[in-house]
Amino acid sequence: MANEKYTLTDLMIIAAAKELPDGEAVLVGTGFAQKTHAPRLLLCFEAGGIGPEKVPRLPLTVGEGITAERAVEAASMIGIMSMAARGVVKYGFLGGAQIDMYGNLNRTVIGLYANPKMRFPGSGGANDIGSLCTHTLIIIKHEKRRFIPKIDFVTTPGYLSGGNARE
Repeated sequence: MANEKYTLTDLMIIAAAKELPDGEAVLVGTGFAQKTHAPRLLLCFEAGGIGPEKVPRLPLTVGEGITAERAVEAASMIGIMSMAARGVVKYGFLGGAQIDMYGNLNRTVIGLYANPKMRFPGSGGANDIGSLCTHTLIIIKHEKRRFIPKIDFVTTPGYLSGGNARE
């Protein structure tokens, strides 16, 4: 491992993965924690793959076939999100373009929604994951332009304007 190269993003993923307790269910993009310290971690993919035997590489999309290969169940997005709503899936991973001091996440547009400077794929399941999972781990490149006082669009609510605003 001493000669292997890794990026800062790899390091963030490793640090976040170490926060996942063995035996829990998590909405993920990869299965790093399962490969290192939590072999009984139940991987749940947004599009419905639950507990695939092995994810050979990072999926290109959450709905790619490898996320359900030899899985315990090939559910649906509604099925996965209802598991989070019932408290079965407590942990969720998210990323985005902007985040503010209250944990609100933007992965929709930079600038005005009607006339954006840049448009991204949008929420997908990010709003559901951030709203339904009790523990959200955010992987975002640490750049000044991403950590801002007020995001351009709330894709996933954190604590909105602070205090009890989310309640």
